[in-house]
Amino acid sequence: MNRPGLWMEPPSEPQTIEALTHRVAKLERINAALMAHVERTMDQQGGAYSLFQTAIMLEGRVRARTEELTALMNSLERSNAAMQAAKEEAETANRSKTRFLAAASHDLLQPLNAARLSLSALTDLAPGPEAQGIARQVERGLETIEDLIKALIDISKLDAGIVRPVIKPMRLADLVAGIEASFRPFAERKELRLVTRCADLVVETDGILLQRILQNLVSNAIRYTESGGVLIAARRRDKLCRIDVVDTGCGIPEAERALVFEEFFRGARECDDGGIGLGLGLSIVQRMASTLGHAIELHSRSGHGTRLSLTLPLATQRPDPRVTLAPLATALTGARVLAIENDASTAEALQRLLRNWDAEVQVFRDLAGVVAALGAGLARPDVMVIDYHLDNGACGLDVVDYLRRNRGWVTPVILTTADHGADIAARAQATGAELVHKPIKPAQLRSLLAYMLA
Repeated sequence: MNRPGLWMEPPSEPQTIEALTHRVAKLERINAALMAHVERTMDQQGGAYSLFQTAIMLEGRVRARTEELTALMNSLERSNAAMQAAKEEAETANRSKTRFLAAASHDLLQPLNAARLSLSALTDLAPGPEAQGIARQVERGLETIEDLIKALIDISKLDAGIVRPVIKPMRLADLVAGIEASFRPFAERKELRLVTRCADLVVETDGILLQRILQNLVSNAIRYTESGGVLIAARRRDKLCRIDVVDTGCGIPEAERALVFEEFFRGARECDDGGIGLGLGLSIVQRMASTLGHAIELHSRSGHGTRLSLTLPLATQRPDPRVTLAPLATALTGARVLAIENDASTAEALQRLLRNWDAEVQVFRDLAGVVAALGAGLARPDVMVIDYHLDNGACGLDVVDYLRRNRGWVTPVILTTADHGADIAARAQATGAELVHKPIKPAQLRSLLAYMLA
Protein backbone atom coordinates (compact mmCIF):
# COMPACT_ATOMS: atom_id res chain seq x y z
CA MET A 1 0.00 0.00 0.00
CA ASN A 2 1.23 3.30 -0.96
CA ARG A 3 1.41 6.08 1.37
CA PRO A 4 -0.18 9.32 0.13
CA GLY A 5 2.30 12.16 -0.84
CA LEU A 6 5.20 9.85 -1.46
CA TRP A 7 4.35 8.44 -4.79
CA MET A 8 6.43 9.52 -7.81
CA GLU A 9 5.97 8.71 -11.40
CA PRO A 10 9.00 6.93 -12.82
CA PRO A 11 10.80 8.68 -15.75
CA SER A 12 9.87 7.64 -19.11
CA GLU A 13 12.27 5.53 -21.19
CA PRO A 14 12.79 7.99 -24.06
CA GLN A 15 13.82 10.84 -21.78
CA THR A 16 16.48 8.71 -20.12
CA ILE A 17 18.08 7.66 -23.42
CA GLU A 18 18.13 11.21 -24.75
CA ALA A 19 19.79 12.52 -21.63
CA LEU A 20 22.37 9.80 -21.66
CA THR A 21 23.06 10.37 -25.31
CA HIS A 22 23.50 14.07 -24.65
CA ARG A 23 25.87 13.39 -21.80
CA VAL A 24 27.86 10.93 -23.85
CA ALA A 25 28.19 13.46 -26.66
CA LYS A 26 29.27 16.10 -24.16
CA LEU A 27 31.80 13.75 -22.66
CA GLU A 28 33.12 12.91 -26.13
CA ARG A 29 33.54 16.59 -26.86
CA ILE A 30 35.34 17.11 -23.59
CA ASN A 31 37.50 14.07 -24.24
CA ALA A 32 38.33 15.28 -27.74
CA ALA A 33 39.27 18.68 -26.34
CA LEU A 34 41.41 17.09 -23.69
CA MET A 35 43.10 14.86 -26.24
CA ALA A 36 43.77 17.85 -28.49
CA HIS A 37 45.19 19.74 -25.52
CA VAL A 38 47.36 16.81 -24.58
CA GLU A 39 48.60 16.48 -28.16
CA ARG A 40 49.38 20.19 -28.33
CA THR A 41 51.14 19.96 -25.02
CA MET A 42 53.17 16.98 -26.20
CA ASP A 43 54.09 18.83 -29.39
CA GLN A 44 55.21 21.85 -27.41
CA GLN A 45 57.19 19.72 -25.03
CA GLY A 46 58.83 17.94 -27.95
CA GLY A 47 59.81 21.33 -29.58
CA ALA A 48 61.25 22.63 -26.32
CA TYR A 49 63.25 19.47 -25.91
CA SER A 50 64.52 19.78 -29.45
CA LEU A 51 65.51 23.40 -28.82
CA PHE A 52 67.19 22.34 -25.60
CA GLN A 53 69.19 19.72 -27.45
CA THR A 54 70.14 22.27 -30.13
CA ALA A 55 71.24 24.76 -27.48
CA ILE A 56 73.43 22.14 -25.84
CA MET A 57 74.97 21.24 -29.20
CA LEU A 58 75.64 24.91 -30.07
CA GLU A 59 77.15 25.50 -26.67
CA GLY A 60 79.57 22.64 -27.33
CA ARG A 61 80.49 24.08 -30.69
CA VAL A 62 80.99 27.56 -29.25
CA ARG A 63 83.18 26.12 -26.51
CA ALA A 64 85.25 24.22 -29.09
CA ARG A 65 85.60 27.30 -31.30
CA THR A 66 86.52 29.40 -28.28
CA GLU A 67 89.20 26.94 -27.27
CA GLU A 68 90.48 26.84 -30.85
CA LEU A 69 90.50 30.65 -31.05
CA THR A 70 92.30 30.89 -27.71
CA ALA A 71 94.93 28.44 -28.94
CA LEU A 72 95.36 30.50 -32.12
CA MET A 73 95.66 33.71 -30.11
CA ASN A 74 98.32 32.14 -27.91
CA SER A 75 100.15 30.89 -31.00
CA LEU A 76 99.90 34.36 -32.55
CA GLU A 77 101.31 35.95 -29.40
CA ARG A 78 104.21 33.52 -29.48
CA SER A 79 104.74 34.27 -33.18
CA ASN A 80 104.64 38.00 -32.53
CA ALA A 81 107.16 37.60 -29.73
CA ALA A 82 109.39 35.55 -32.02
CA MET A 83 109.03 38.14 -34.80
CA GLN A 84 109.88 40.95 -32.40
CA ALA A 85 112.94 39.05 -31.21
CA ALA A 86 113.95 38.40 -34.82
CA LYS A 87 113.43 42.09 -35.66
CA GLU A 88 115.59 43.19 -32.73
CA GLU A 89 118.23 40.66 -33.76
CA ALA A 90 118.13 41.94 -37.35
CA GLU A 91 118.42 45.55 -36.18
CA THR A 92 121.38 44.61 -34.00
CA ALA A 93 122.97 42.80 -36.93
CA ASN A 94 122.31 45.80 -39.16
CA ARG A 95 124.00 48.13 -36.67
CA SER A 96 126.94 45.74 -36.52
CA LYS A 97 127.02 45.69 -40.31
CA THR A 98 127.05 49.48 -40.37
CA ARG A 99 129.98 49.59 -37.98
CA PHE A 100 131.76 46.89 -39.97
CA LEU A 101 131.29 48.80 -43.22
CA ALA A 102 132.65 51.97 -41.67
CA ALA A 103 135.70 50.07 -40.44
CA ALA A 104 136.08 48.10 -43.67
CA SER A 105 136.02 51.20 -45.82
CA HIS A 106 138.94 52.52 -43.80
CA ASP A 107 140.94 49.38 -43.06
CA LEU A 108 140.55 47.65 -46.45
CA LEU A 109 141.54 50.72 -48.43
CA GLN A 110 144.38 51.74 -46.12
CA PRO A 111 146.93 49.27 -47.57
CA LEU A 112 145.93 50.28 -51.09
CA ASN A 113 146.49 53.89 -50.19
CA ALA A 114 150.00 53.12 -48.95
CA ALA A 115 150.75 50.99 -52.02
CA ARG A 116 149.68 53.66 -54.47
CA LEU A 117 151.66 56.38 -52.70
CA SER A 118 154.72 54.13 -52.58
CA LEU A 119 154.28 53.23 -56.25
CA SER A 120 154.16 56.91 -57.20
CA ALA A 121 157.35 57.57 -55.25
CA LEU A 122 158.99 54.52 -56.84
CA THR A 123 158.02 55.72 -60.30
CA ASP A 124 159.73 59.05 -59.66
CA LEU A 125 162.90 57.21 -58.61
CA ALA A 126 162.94 54.86 -61.62
CA PRO A 127 162.06 56.89 -64.73
CA GLY A 128 163.15 54.22 -67.25
CA PRO A 129 160.58 52.98 -69.81
CA GLU A 130 160.61 49.41 -68.53
CA ALA A 131 160.10 50.53 -64.95
CA GLN A 132 157.33 52.90 -66.07
CA GLY A 133 155.58 50.05 -67.87
CA ILE A 134 155.73 47.81 -64.83
CA ALA A 135 154.52 50.68 -62.65
CA ARG A 136 151.52 51.21 -64.93
CA GLN A 137 150.63 47.51 -64.72
CA VAL A 138 150.82 47.59 -60.93
CA GLU A 139 148.79 50.81 -60.90
CA ARG A 140 146.05 49.21 -63.01
CA GLY A 141 145.98 46.20 -60.69
CA LEU A 142 145.66 48.41 -57.64
CA GLU A 143 142.93 50.45 -59.31
CA THR A 144 140.97 47.27 -60.08
CA ILE A 145 141.21 46.10 -56.47
CA GLU A 146 140.25 49.56 -55.25
CA ASP A 147 137.26 49.72 -57.61
CA LEU A 148 136.05 46.29 -56.49
CA ILE A 149 136.32 47.08 -52.78
CA LYS A 150 134.62 50.44 -53.20
CA ALA A 151 131.84 48.91 -55.29
CA LEU A 152 131.15 46.15 -52.76
CA ILE A 153 131.11 48.65 -49.91
CA ASP A 154 128.80 50.96 -51.87
CA ILE A 155 126.35 48.14 -52.59
CA SER A 156 126.37 47.01 -48.96
CA LYS A 157 125.77 50.55 -47.71
CA LEU A 158 122.94 51.13 -50.18
CA ASP A 159 121.28 47.82 -49.29
CA ALA A 160 121.63 48.55 -45.58
CA GLY A 161 120.01 51.96 -45.98
CA ILE A 162 123.07 53.72 -44.60
CA VAL A 163 123.27 56.15 -47.51
CA ARG A 164 120.84 58.98 -46.83
CA PRO A 165 120.57 61.48 -49.68
CA VAL A 166 120.62 65.22 -49.05
CA ILE A 167 118.16 66.63 -51.58
CA LYS A 168 118.61 70.26 -52.58
CA PRO A 169 118.60 72.42 -55.73
CA MET A 170 121.68 72.18 -57.91
CA ARG A 171 122.67 73.52 -61.32
CA LEU A 172 122.93 70.58 -63.68
CA ALA A 173 125.18 72.29 -66.23
CA ASP A 174 128.00 72.63 -63.68
CA LEU A 175 127.88 68.92 -62.86
CA VAL A 176 127.81 67.86 -66.50
CA ALA A 177 130.72 70.19 -67.32
CA GLY A 178 132.78 68.65 -64.53
CA ILE A 179 132.06 65.13 -65.75
CA GLU A 180 132.95 66.11 -69.31
CA ALA A 181 136.28 67.55 -68.17
CA SER A 182 137.06 64.40 -66.17
CA PHE A 183 136.31 61.92 -68.96
CA ARG A 184 137.49 63.87 -72.01
CA PRO A 185 141.11 62.58 -71.78
CA PHE A 186 139.81 59.03 -71.49
CA ALA A 187 137.64 59.50 -74.59
CA GLU A 188 140.43 61.19 -76.56
CA ARG A 189 142.79 58.27 -75.89
CA LYS A 190 140.25 56.07 -77.68
CA GLU A 191 139.68 58.71 -80.38
CA LEU A 192 136.04 59.06 -79.36
CA ARG A 193 133.90 62.20 -79.39
CA LEU A 194 132.49 63.26 -76.03
CA VAL A 195 129.62 65.71 -76.58
CA THR A 196 127.40 67.42 -73.98
CA ARG A 197 124.10 69.20 -74.54
CA CYS A 198 122.77 70.55 -71.28
CA ALA A 199 120.14 73.24 -70.90
CA ASP A 200 120.36 75.68 -68.01
CA LEU A 201 118.32 73.54 -65.61
CA VAL A 202 118.17 73.38 -61.82
CA VAL A 203 117.19 69.97 -60.44
CA GLU A 204 116.23 68.58 -57.03
CA THR A 205 118.72 65.84 -56.15
CA ASP A 206 121.72 64.83 -54.10
CA GLY A 207 124.65 66.22 -56.06
CA ILE A 208 127.16 63.64 -54.83
CA LEU A 209 124.97 60.64 -55.65
CA LEU A 210 123.92 62.07 -59.02
CA GLN A 211 127.58 62.66 -59.86
CA ARG A 212 128.38 59.05 -58.99
CA ILE A 213 125.51 57.83 -61.18
CA LEU A 214 126.59 59.86 -64.20
CA GLN A 215 130.25 58.94 -63.70
CA ASN A 216 129.33 55.25 -63.81
CA LEU A 217 127.16 55.70 -66.90
CA VAL A 218 129.72 57.75 -68.82
CA SER A 219 132.56 55.43 -67.80
CA ASN A 220 130.61 52.40 -69.06
CA ALA A 221 129.68 54.19 -72.27
CA ILE A 222 133.30 55.04 -73.09
CA ARG A 223 134.56 51.66 -71.94
CA TYR A 224 132.30 49.71 -74.32
CA THR A 225 132.52 52.06 -77.32
CA GLU A 226 135.24 51.48 -79.92
CA SER A 227 134.26 54.08 -82.52
CA GLY A 228 132.00 57.08 -82.74
CA GLY A 229 131.35 58.81 -79.46
CA VAL A 230 129.32 59.41 -76.32
CA LEU A 231 126.61 62.04 -75.79
CA ILE A 232 125.48 63.47 -72.44
CA ALA A 233 122.20 65.32 -72.96
CA ALA A 234 119.89 66.93 -70.41
CA ARG A 235 116.55 68.45 -71.36
CA ARG A 236 113.26 69.52 -69.81
CA ARG A 237 110.26 67.20 -69.87
CA ASP A 238 107.31 69.19 -68.43
CA LYS A 239 108.15 69.46 -64.72
CA LEU A 240 110.88 66.85 -64.98
CA CYS A 241 114.40 66.66 -66.38
CA ARG A 242 115.70 63.73 -68.40
CA ILE A 243 119.41 63.03 -68.62
CA ASP A 244 120.51 60.72 -71.45
CA VAL A 245 123.89 59.04 -71.76
CA VAL A 246 124.05 57.71 -75.32
CA ASP A 247 126.89 55.73 -76.90
CA THR A 248 127.59 54.26 -80.33
CA GLY A 249 129.01 51.04 -78.92
CA CYS A 250 128.16 47.43 -79.61
CA GLY A 251 124.84 47.60 -77.78
CA ILE A 252 123.31 45.05 -75.44
CA PRO A 253 121.65 41.89 -76.78
CA GLU A 254 117.96 41.62 -75.97
CA ALA A 255 118.52 38.49 -73.87
CA GLU A 256 120.89 40.43 -71.57
CA ARG A 257 118.91 43.65 -71.08
CA ALA A 258 116.95 42.34 -68.11
CA LEU A 259 120.18 41.22 -66.43
CA VAL A 260 122.52 44.19 -66.81
CA PHE A 261 121.45 45.73 -63.49
CA GLU A 262 122.28 42.56 -61.53
CA GLU A 263 125.49 42.24 -59.53
CA PHE A 264 128.52 40.80 -61.33
CA PHE A 265 126.68 40.43 -64.65
CA ARG A 266 129.20 41.33 -67.33
CA GLY A 267 127.81 39.76 -70.48
CA ALA A 268 130.06 39.04 -73.41
CA ARG A 269 131.15 42.62 -74.16
CA GLU A 270 134.85 43.36 -73.98
CA CYS A 271 136.35 46.48 -72.41
CA ASP A 272 138.73 48.84 -74.13
CA ASP A 273 141.66 47.25 -72.30
CA GLY A 274 140.82 43.79 -73.61
CA GLY A 275 139.19 42.60 -70.41
CA ILE A 276 135.72 42.88 -68.99
CA GLY A 277 134.37 45.08 -66.24
CA LEU A 278 133.50 44.12 -62.71
CA GLY A 279 129.78 43.96 -63.47
CA LEU A 280 128.88 46.22 -60.54
CA GLY A 281 128.57 49.66 -62.15
CA LEU A 282 124.95 49.46 -63.29
CA SER A 283 123.93 47.61 -60.13
CA ILE A 284 125.24 50.54 -58.08
CA VAL A 285 123.60 53.00 -60.47
CA GLN A 286 120.20 51.36 -60.02
CA ARG A 287 120.51 51.33 -56.23
CA MET A 288 121.56 54.98 -56.11
CA ALA A 289 118.76 56.00 -58.47
CA SER A 290 116.27 54.08 -56.30
CA THR A 291 117.61 55.79 -53.19
CA LEU A 292 117.06 59.17 -54.85
CA GLY A 293 113.67 58.20 -56.27
CA HIS A 294 114.92 58.85 -59.84
CA ALA A 295 113.64 56.55 -62.58
CA ILE A 296 116.22 54.92 -64.85
CA GLU A 297 115.52 53.29 -68.21
CA LEU A 298 117.61 51.30 -70.66
CA HIS A 299 117.22 51.35 -74.45
CA SER A 300 119.69 49.47 -76.62
CA ARG A 301 120.09 48.01 -80.09
CA SER A 302 122.65 45.32 -80.60
CA GLY A 303 125.34 46.64 -82.94
CA HIS A 304 124.08 50.24 -82.81
CA GLY A 305 124.54 51.51 -79.26
CA THR A 306 122.86 52.09 -75.92
CA ARG A 307 120.93 54.89 -74.23
CA LEU A 308 120.47 55.07 -70.47
CA SER A 309 117.99 57.70 -69.29
CA LEU A 310 117.62 59.14 -65.82
CA THR A 311 114.50 61.15 -64.92
CA LEU A 312 114.52 63.55 -61.96
CA PRO A 313 112.42 66.51 -60.79
CA LEU A 314 113.15 70.12 -61.62
CA ALA A 315 113.78 72.43 -58.66
CA THR A 316 111.39 75.22 -57.72
CA GLN A 317 114.19 77.30 -56.17
CA ARG A 318 117.60 78.39 -57.37
CA PRO A 319 120.73 76.95 -55.75
CA ASP A 320 123.02 79.00 -53.52
CA PRO A 321 125.68 80.71 -55.64
CA ARG A 322 129.13 79.31 -54.99
CA VAL A 323 132.46 80.28 -56.48
CA THR A 324 134.53 77.34 -57.68
CA LEU A 325 138.25 77.95 -57.83
CA ALA A 326 140.44 75.88 -60.10
CA PRO A 327 143.66 74.52 -58.57
CA LEU A 328 146.79 76.38 -59.57
CA ALA A 329 149.96 74.58 -60.58
CA THR A 330 152.70 75.90 -58.25
CA ALA A 331 155.90 74.38 -56.92
CA LEU A 332 155.99 72.60 -53.53
CA THR A 333 159.69 73.18 -52.94
CA GLY A 334 160.31 74.11 -49.31
CA ALA A 335 156.68 73.87 -48.22
CA ARG A 336 156.30 72.80 -44.58
CA VAL A 337 153.76 69.97 -44.36
CA LEU A 338 152.46 68.53 -41.10
CA ALA A 339 151.01 65.04 -41.60
CA ILE A 340 148.93 63.10 -39.04
CA GLU A 341 148.60 59.43 -40.01
CA ASN A 342 148.27 56.47 -37.63
CA ASP A 343 148.96 53.76 -40.21
CA ALA A 344 152.73 53.24 -40.34
CA SER A 345 152.98 52.11 -43.98
CA THR A 346 150.72 54.92 -45.21
CA ALA A 347 152.65 57.47 -43.14
CA GLU A 348 155.96 56.27 -44.56
CA ALA A 349 154.66 56.31 -48.13
CA LEU A 350 153.12 59.77 -47.68
CA GLN A 351 156.34 61.15 -46.21
CA ARG A 352 158.42 59.69 -49.04
CA LEU A 353 156.06 61.05 -51.68
CA LEU A 354 155.99 64.59 -50.23
CA ARG A 355 159.75 64.68 -49.89
CA ASN A 356 160.09 63.62 -53.52
CA TRP A 357 158.08 66.77 -54.27
CA ASP A 358 160.72 68.78 -52.35
CA ALA A 359 158.42 69.48 -49.39
CA GLU A 360 159.58 69.50 -45.76
CA VAL A 361 157.49 66.87 -43.99
CA GLN A 362 156.91 65.98 -40.36
CA VAL A 363 154.68 63.02 -39.62
CA PHE A 364 152.95 62.19 -36.32
CA ARG A 365 150.59 59.40 -35.29
CA ASP A 366 148.31 61.37 -32.97
CA LEU A 367 147.68 64.57 -31.03
CA ALA A 368 150.10 63.54 -28.26
CA GLY A 369 152.96 63.43 -30.77
CA VAL A 370 152.08 66.89 -32.04
CA VAL A 371 151.91 68.30 -28.49
CA ALA A 372 155.33 66.83 -27.72
CA ALA A 373 156.77 68.34 -30.91
CA LEU A 374 155.29 71.71 -30.02
CA GLY A 375 157.18 71.59 -26.74
CA ALA A 376 160.35 70.90 -28.73
CA GLY A 377 159.81 73.96 -30.92
CA LEU A 378 157.66 72.70 -33.82
CA ALA A 379 157.24 75.56 -36.31
CA ARG A 380 153.91 76.46 -37.84
CA PRO A 381 153.31 74.40 -41.01
CA ASP A 382 152.11 75.78 -44.33
CA VAL A 383 149.55 73.02 -44.74
CA MET A 384 148.35 69.97 -42.81
CA VAL A 385 147.41 66.55 -44.22
CA ILE A 386 145.40 64.79 -41.51
CA ASP A 387 143.75 61.37 -41.38
CA TYR A 388 140.23 61.47 -39.93
CA HIS A 389 140.30 58.10 -38.11
CA LEU A 390 143.18 57.74 -35.66
CA ASP A 391 143.97 55.07 -33.08
CA ASN A 392 141.70 54.43 -30.06
CA GLY A 393 138.73 56.22 -31.62
CA ALA A 394 140.54 59.57 -31.86
CA CYS A 395 139.72 62.03 -34.64
CA GLY A 396 142.26 63.93 -36.72
CA LEU A 397 140.18 67.09 -36.50
CA ASP A 398 140.96 67.17 -32.78
CA VAL A 399 144.50 68.16 -33.78
CA VAL A 400 143.12 71.06 -35.84
CA ASP A 401 140.92 72.21 -32.94
CA TYR A 402 143.84 72.02 -30.50
CA LEU A 403 146.20 74.04 -32.73
CA ARG A 404 143.57 76.68 -33.40
CA ARG A 405 142.62 77.10 -29.74
CA ASN A 406 146.07 76.92 -28.20
CA ARG A 407 148.32 78.31 -30.94
CA GLY A 408 145.97 80.35 -33.08
CA TRP A 409 147.13 78.49 -36.20
CA VAL A 410 144.58 78.87 -38.96
CA THR A 411 146.45 76.55 -41.28
CA PRO A 412 144.97 75.04 -44.50
CA VAL A 413 143.89 71.45 -43.87
CA ILE A 414 143.51 68.44 -46.14
CA LEU A 415 141.38 65.79 -44.41
CA THR A 416 141.88 62.24 -45.67
CA THR A 417 139.53 59.34 -45.03
CA ALA A 418 138.13 56.20 -46.66
CA ASP A 419 134.72 56.87 -45.09
CA HIS A 420 132.21 58.49 -47.46
CA GLY A 421 129.74 59.31 -44.67
CA ALA A 422 127.81 62.57 -44.86
CA ASP A 423 128.64 63.41 -41.23
CA ILE A 424 132.39 63.45 -41.97
CA ALA A 425 131.83 65.63 -45.04
CA ALA A 426 129.79 68.01 -42.88
CA ARG A 427 132.52 68.18 -40.22
CA ALA A 428 135.16 68.81 -42.86
CA GLN A 429 133.10 71.62 -44.34
CA ALA A 430 132.47 73.15 -40.91
CA THR A 431 136.20 73.05 -40.19
CA GLY A 432 137.08 74.52 -43.58
CA ALA A 433 139.08 71.45 -44.56
CA GLU A 434 139.41 70.00 -48.05
CA LEU A 435 138.13 66.42 -48.01
CA VAL A 436 140.10 63.78 -49.95
CA HIS A 437 138.91 60.17 -49.96
CA LYS A 438 141.35 57.31 -49.76
CA PRO A 439 143.07 55.76 -51.59
CA ILE A 440 144.73 59.11 -52.27
CA LYS A 441 145.60 59.74 -55.90
CA PRO A 442 149.07 61.36 -55.93
CA ALA A 443 148.23 63.70 -58.82
CA GLN A 444 145.09 64.86 -57.04
CA LEU A 445 147.00 65.43 -53.79
CA ARG A 446 149.79 67.34 -55.52
CA SER A 447 147.36 69.55 -57.40
CA LEU A 448 145.40 70.30 -54.22
CA LEU A 449 148.55 71.07 -52.24
CA ALA A 450 149.71 73.42 -54.99
CA TYR A 451 146.36 75.19 -54.94
CA MET A 452 146.28 75.56 -51.14
CA LEU A 453 149.87 76.82 -51.01
CA ALA A 454 149.41 79.35 -53.84
